[in-house]
Amino acid sequence: MENKRPLILISNDDGVMAKGISELIKFLRPLGEIVVMAPDTARSGSGCAITVTQPVHYQLVRKEVGLTVYKCSGTPADCIKLAWNTVLERKPDLVVGGVNHGDNSATNVHYSGTMGVVIEGCLNGIPSIGFSLCSHDPGADFEAAGPYIRQIASQVLEKGLPLLTCLNVNFPDTKELKGIKVCEQAKGRWTNEWEACPRKGDSNYFWLIGEFTDDEPENEKNDHWALANGYVAITPTKVDVTDYEFMNELNKWFE
Repeated sequence: MENKRPLILISNDDGVMAKGISELIKFLRPLGEIVVMAPDTARSGSGCAITVTQPVHYQLVRKEVGLTVYKCSGTPADCIKLAWNTVLERKPDLVVGGVNHGDNSATNVHYSGTMGVVIEGCLNGIPSIGFSLCSHDPGADFEAAGPYIRQIASQVLEKGLPLLTCLNVNFPDTKELKGIKVCEQAKGRWTNEWEACPRKGDSNYFWLIGEFTDDEPENEKNDHWALANGYVAITPTKVDVTDYEFMNELNKWFE
């Protein structure tokens, strides 16, 4: 590896062959030495899941100057664990997930395999960023996002991030981006989540679908509003989920 350049570890949840990860490599390649460890097929919705019931296997896909690509049989979080513990010769300067084909704003952060990549990096004390585009189209156009991806990654490489804080970055599916808004996570929930799809007379089969209901659609501070209005939404995200504000009240319950 070229030890004088920043080391960037990349993964995703759409699989190693997805257009989004190829575009991410293209955008970030000028910034450093890149190692990719990505799932061998799509693992969307896997969150921070890890594989504990069977061995995980990886293999080299290609290697060239400044870029090494591996594919892995495990989850996105597995990919980061495996690369960090068995492949890399030094600690990464940056972990990046994406670019995801689909929105990871609001509560999606809890389900997202892309953010599973990011959270795993963050838990290991590595500055980490997740990038997502609000389009599920396999051939989606990522070009408008490119300059922002490079700018945000450059800033994080230069300035770092607080311990146990990562960035969740979402792009609206438009060629005309209005700029960046630093946002809070939209508050809401998924509803109407299941659609029946009977099989051979058995009615107990369902597809997961659903629609997101934003509890504060007019809140200009949240990521949903930013995306709906053409802005890049950056949400600083903590992986320490302790409710410090409630601790004193909870202690009173047991006095």
